[in-house]
Amino acid sequence: MAKAKKLPSGSWRVQVYAGKDSNGKKIMKSFTADTKKEAELMALQFSTNHREPVSEMTVGKAIDKYIESKSNILSPSTIRSYKTMRKNNLQGLMDIQLRNLTRTAIQAEINSDAERLSPKSVHNAYGLLSSSLSVYAPDLNIKVSLPKKQKKIRTMPEPEEIIRIVKGTSIELPCLLAIWLGMRMSEIRGLKKSDVVNGQLIVRRSIVTVEGQQIEKESTKTYESTRVNNIPPYIQQLIEQVDTEHLTELTRDQIYTRFKRIQRDNGIEPLISFHDLRHLNASVMVKLHVPDKYAMERGGWSTSSTLRNVYQHTFSDEREAVNAKIDDYFENIIDEISHENSHGN
Repeated sequence: MAKAKKLPSGSWRVQVYAGKDSNGKKIMKSFTADTKKEAELMALQFSTNHREPVSEMTVGKAIDKYIESKSNILSPSTIRSYKTMRKNNLQGLMDIQLRNLTRTAIQAEINSDAERLSPKSVHNAYGLLSSSLSVYAPDLNIKVSLPKKQKKIRTMPEPEEIIRIVKGTSIELPCLLAIWLGMRMSEIRGLKKSDVVNGQLIVRRSIVTVEGQQIEKESTKTYESTRVNNIPPYIQQLIEQVDTEHLTELTRDQIYTRFKRIQRDNGIEPLISFHDLRHLNASVMVKLHVPDKYAMERGGWSTSSTLRNVYQHTFSDEREAVNAKIDDYFENIIDEISHENSHGN
């Protein structure tokens, strides 16, 4: 039982958990009395008589309401992924009323999904279910066993291979922004000529595709994703050749499709995704022994603890040395490929 605490006024107060609001925030009920015993008795009576009942709504409806409550808070891509999970995951639970939901039923559905889906997919779907139930059925005990996440070892091409096949194509600039500057697809599509300022590229907006609609957001995926990077001379030349407001007018699907086709045409196996270019960028920084602080800043990968340190040192002499080191690496690749092409002709 909750314990009473003495207030400066001399009275005693007890706070009791009374459920959660639609945003998942805890609701606390306060009881104040002249004596400790009286305050604790009032709290006990409330807990006994006013326990939040398990809702009669179904699991599916609870998840729908949870997603709706987050629609103006979370990113469109996150909401899209939630809706996809609602449609495809844990389907055996969706028509069960919350008052009839049991841990056994949840575990059985988790086990069923684990047979056909990756551990990551199962974990993500359970996370959505758990968050929804914490709001609409907080008294339920839904602790279950989840499949162990598996570490996958992937074979990735060398950056030289990718730069060689995209050079001179319609997706060269998007690909170089990803592999060289570590930018996400949504960030690349959101870039405008006005984001190029004094030799620097300001990453401050994004364009995402949600249910076939192109949505431009005046923000990036996360707080740390909003950042500034130096523009290497070669990329600056490509930007100067763009005659549209956005640095690329291609849709997400057009970039994906062209990138896959170029790989197939050049014998890249296995194929990698466009987002893998961002991972290649990270691997290059590891290869070049770039300190984590600068690597995270360049790519917008910062944790909250890193953020407190990173932005105090932005564009220091050491940071500029890191930029030059990475630019030299990629500039050498461009020069070698250009030299090969000129001799081939």
